[in-house]
Amino acid sequence: MEKRYDAIIVGGGPAGLSAAIYMARARFHVLVIEKEKMGGQITITSEVVNYPGVYKTDGEALTREMVRQAEAFGAEFLTAEVKSLSLTADTKVVHSDRGDFEAMGIIYAAGAHPRLAGFSGEKEFRGHGVAYCATCDGEFFTGKDIFVVGGGYAAVEEALFLTKYGRKVHVLVRGDDFSISSAAVDELKEHPDVTISYHTEVVRIEGDNAVRCLVLKDRKSGEERLVEAKDGDYFGVFVFVGYAPESGLLKGQVELDPAGYVVTDREQQTNLPGVYAAGDICVKQLRQVVTAVSDGAVAATSLERYLGNLYRRLGLRRIYARKKVVKEEKTAPKAVAGAFLDDAMREALSPVLARFEKPLLLRVSSDGTPLADEAESLVRELAGLSDTLSYEVVREGNPDVTISICSAEGKDLGLRFHGVPGGHEFNSFILALYNAAGPGQDVGETLQQRIEGISRDIHIDIAVSLSCTMCPDLVAAAERIAADNDHVSVDVYDLAHYPDMQKKYNIMSVPCLIMDGKTYFGKKSLEELLQIIR
Repeated sequence: MEKRYDAIIVGGGPAGLSAAIYMARARFHVLVIEKEKMGGQITITSEVVNYPGVYKTDGEALTREMVRQAEAFGAEFLTAEVKSLSLTADTKVVHSDRGDFEAMGIIYAAGAHPRLAGFSGEKEFRGHGVAYCATCDGEFFTGKDIFVVGGGYAAVEEALFLTKYGRKVHVLVRGDDFSISSAAVDELKEHPDVTISYHTEVVRIEGDNAVRCLVLKDRKSGEERLVEAKDGDYFGVFVFVGYAPESGLLKGQVELDPAGYVVTDREQQTNLPGVYAAGDICVKQLRQVVTAVSDGAVAATSLERYLGNLYRRLGLRRIYARKKVVKEEKTAPKAVAGAFLDDAMREALSPVLARFEKPLLLRVSSDGTPLADEAESLVRELAGLSDTLSYEVVREGNPDVTISICSAEGKDLGLRFHGVPGGHEFNSFILALYNAAGPGQDVGETLQQRIEGISRDIHIDIAVSLSCTMCPDLVAAAERIAADNDHVSVDVYDLAHYPDMQKKYNIMSVPCLIMDGKTYFGKKSLEELLQIIR
């Protein structure tokens, strides 16, 4: 990868992707750096119905198309964590864990992260009753009373989603009403399984291995009341109290408001020439996908003008970036009746499988159940797409249906999936194959050395839900380590088929990482996982 660009975009959410589309389409040499997953926070949204021109989709599908558009115009993408920024000179420098990158202009679109509510017990019960994603964790509270903390857009949308699972959904709003006005608010207020308590906050939660009671406070009267679960029952507490801007790298360099959001003009420019900001990181009234992509487009076109003037002033000749040639697969293999993979999946897999450097064997342990038949169907179809893949079925009486990634000689490589890796886990499974077969993901010299430096035997269990959009990040990170270090092995479990595991570890949130007898909840980057392993 080259180190010098016309523009670098920090953040791969809708704002950054929109900016990348506009910059690359104007044939500027542009790099997008994202520390986690392209798409940003919107990827955990299961339903998007208010994006103009798209009747209904989900956040991951929407941003996946944005990435595809930007790539088609020639934008480059890098997964890396930005450590610091040098912004005052004409040439800006982005210092990352994958090296330093230079550009004449920067668009900062790092977004924001969910805030904690701050009540006593919130951190202690995370994963055991306190959650932050209804899509990922709602099903663990089926038939339970669920408390939703928050009065904004996210709280309203997620509370409505949780009515699919909860016996009753109790919404706790700090103010006298919701902070937004929309049809969704009216729907929530009229829902028969929803109660709403205004000017109410959570003081603390208590329990043992689950949340058994909440102490609520009336913010007007100061009166506190105790809400207890019935004997043997427990509560779910979902927190949606807004976001905090990811602006730490900008402090002391660009102007921020008291809350830490970036101050920009109408062209999304900060107080520093050549430095722009877009999306949820900015001071603005409405934080939605549609406003984020608008910010990105405005920032990009403004930066285009800035770069044109700068290049003329410095006497630099612009070298136009080349548009990426997107090859159309004219003879994509057709799906057959009952197939696990459809035409689109086969077409997408073809260039990935073609890069495998070493042959692999997929071993399926089967007990003859429908789930085992589905696992066998998956590996058979994958093996049919590439000469580097073969499979075998070991028929056992054990109900544990497992797909193990092995060497061509049959050696178990320590990458195992219990169940069938469908849904959001299909991509992480293919990534595990890619890492095991080579060439694998380039994670940079520093992280690679840390992976290879692990000298003790480590076994990692990860509990996932196939509907969870955050689970694949942790799974991919763990399997990336295991693929390059024989001391590490990973077993991934689809909790839908392993209720005993859920009970044993009292899992009420996914992803759940189990290592050295300890449990860790929430998505983890490769660097964060290496920190835990250390």
